[in-house]
Amino acid sequence: MYAVITSGGKQYRVIEGQTLKLEKLPAEVGSAIDFDKVLMIASGDDIKIGKPFVDGSKVVASVVSHGRHDKIHIMKFRRRKHHQKQMGHRQYFTEVKITAIQAV
Repeated sequence: MYAVITSGGKQYRVIEGQTLKLEKLPAEVGSAIDFDKVLMIASGDDIKIGKPFVDGSKVVASVVSHGRHDKIHIMKFRRRKHHQKQMGHRQYFTEVKITAIQAV
């Protein structure tokens, strides 16, 4: 059984027991989070597709940790103009573990 959820403007295909890194969520480590925006649930040949969300279904996850991804280096360069600019960015994330997929 798997589900497609949306979080942080992105869509994720999740199964029970999976851990994934999402955009930073305002939750404490160890707490449970309910994802109500479920786009699709599939169990074998039984597939439920929402319009836009599947009514009465949710995905339950627990927060494992918070952190930051590896640094991304950004380089802007203008040839023959004696101009270059360097920047770096580290995105915050919340690591969650999917504990249950509940369908109606």
